[in-house]
Amino acid sequence: MSVEALTSFDQDILTKGADNIRVLAAAMVEQAKSGHPGGAMGGADYINVLFSEFLRFDPANPHWKHRDRFFMDPGHMSPMLYAQLGLLGKYSMEELSNFRQWGSPTSGHPEVEIARMVENTSGPLGQGHAFGLGAAIAERFLVARFGEWMAHKTYVYISDGGVQEEISQGVGRIAGFLGLHNLIMFYDANDIQLSTTVAEVTMEDTAAKYKAWGWNVLTIDGHDVDQIRQALTTANAETYRPTLIIGKTIMGKGAVDADGGSYEGKCSTHGQPLTNAGASFADTISGLGGDPENPFQVFEEVKAYYETVNVQKAAAAAKCYEVEKAWATENPELAAKMEQFFSGKVDFDQQAIQQGNNIATRAASAQVFKAMGEQIENMIVASADLADSDKTEAFLKQTTAFKKGDFTGQFLQAGVAELTMAAVAVGMGLHGGVVPVCATFFVFSDYMKPVIRMAALMQVPVKFVWTHDSFRVGEDGPTHQPIEQEAQLRLMEHLKNHHDQRSFLALRPADAAETTQAWLLALATTDRPVGLILSRQNIKDLPVRAEALTAGVQQGAYVVKEEANADVCLIANGSEVSTLVAASDLLGDRVKCRIVSVISEGLFRDQSEAYQEEVLPSDMFKIGLTAGLPVTLQGLVNKGKVFGLDHFGYSAPAGVLDDKFGFTPEKVAANILSFFNH
Repeated sequence: MSVEALTSFDQDILTKGADNIRVLAAAMVEQAKSGHPGGAMGGADYINVLFSEFLRFDPANPHWKHRDRFFMDPGHMSPMLYAQLGLLGKYSMEELSNFRQWGSPTSGHPEVEIARMVENTSGPLGQGHAFGLGAAIAERFLVARFGEWMAHKTYVYISDGGVQEEISQGVGRIAGFLGLHNLIMFYDANDIQLSTTVAEVTMEDTAAKYKAWGWNVLTIDGHDVDQIRQALTTANAETYRPTLIIGKTIMGKGAVDADGGSYEGKCSTHGQPLTNAGASFADTISGLGGDPENPFQVFEEVKAYYETVNVQKAAAAAKCYEVEKAWATENPELAAKMEQFFSGKVDFDQQAIQQGNNIATRAASAQVFKAMGEQIENMIVASADLADSDKTEAFLKQTTAFKKGDFTGQFLQAGVAELTMAAVAVGMGLHGGVVPVCATFFVFSDYMKPVIRMAALMQVPVKFVWTHDSFRVGEDGPTHQPIEQEAQLRLMEHLKNHHDQRSFLALRPADAAETTQAWLLALATTDRPVGLILSRQNIKDLPVRAEALTAGVQQGAYVVKEEANADVCLIANGSEVSTLVAASDLLGDRVKCRIVSVISEGLFRDQSEAYQEEVLPSDMFKIGLTAGLPVTLQGLVNKGKVFGLDHFGYSAPAGVLDDKFGFTPEKVAANILSFFNH
């Protein structure tokens, strides 16, 4: 909506709208006896101007593909966002009054719900603006393929804490390097943190830092409507740099004490109700124009204003729909492709994959990457400076890396920034229209864990690729040899979302054929993130028919080898499955074995009880083998025995480590034999 559209209203309506947000935000926290009112009260002026005058959306269709995106980084400021969306009619006053209560949509930190215009779940500081960066990349990627007619902005809101989190460095560097002029970030610089002032923890020149990264930096009074409007206008006109608007704001703007004196700028208002903080809730609400006895109201003037805002937003969106319709009529093939992109589904011919024999699963993944690079036009692959090692270079060879202002390629060179890279991939997925993949060594998944958790919470279908999956990394030593990492991800597989569905899948394929099937499963999974865990060393192929393999992977576990009247059920995943096969061959008739490959325990547990019993009979003695912690397989083995590691690795060739740690077929066979009187 243009500034001219406001002429039928007193310009003071924007101040009243911001004060209405302050009233609602403070009331939500007071009612809940829990929350963060101060920052929400300070940021109200900016968000009010942004949503009413600049943010492009369709009130009747929040899922509109080409809407502007708004990503909230400081989730503790949720009262501000809920109040703003309440003015737009996306939340009722009753829902606001039930802030932080059981069953309420107004949870303590925002949880993604596009129908209510909440674009991301935010909590851990720093991730939210990295999601915004990913969305901005996705937008430029799609514009490069379909045209500037569909261009839109990504607005991000960040606080002092988010700027201080290390992830902000990766975001600032990448956004500036790529020249993402469609990314506009507001830094709510109120100089107050939860327990200290900002001056007590840092003396950095934030503006200079972002300028050094190539950002357009504007510093304004964050409560001055004219300055906010001018900054947003300038940012929207920028053509080759991301913009950082540093808004100098006041924590607890409008708060007063019982004597009517100002209670602004206090640390105490950051993380507790105004009453607990020492301010007067009633006097604060009255001073802002609200009713302390009934604060959950939209002021009449503000209600009329936002009714007009919604009408004008709808009219602007309608014009955009007409532009898209005309474009689609002139470009039917491109229009069909765009719809397919946003459907989340991919067309992929696995016949193009040419796998070798007895190869590392990372090498097998490379063959899939090559085929995907040739076929999947909306896949974006990122690597943390390891493309030659994690084998994403096979995809890169089919395309080009992003460059400043050039998003015609399909590859993001993220640099050494695993946490940022992962969050950027999640942001791409939140935007939609692309298939995000990111890759690094498995041991560095530790850096990514907070993002994996958020991806699982939001059900974003990012494909995480982790290579160098075990102590068999070898000479690099214990710093690079994952031991406990798989157990952590298997725990993630146990977590379900609010819809009682597994929130994450971890797939550790046992050979090249399983790797192909794992990738096909990952591509078909559109409702949750998937992690592929791949080996550095070569692995012998399993003796499995193709039909059984395909069905088995899709069900999470299956029988690889079955001997008549088996004495024991041997369980593993990844490279340890072939070790079990070789060990069983050595055992011969002394111990007859059933061997089961469990590529995903979570997926296996989603199968019928009958199938689970068929694969892992409850009355059968079980032995597990894992290159990680024994607990990785304990839930499958139950009362049996799991051979694993209870120590970190050592620097030595992989074959030497296999021998020293007891993972050669001969030593595994001896361990199995020890359970039987032969």
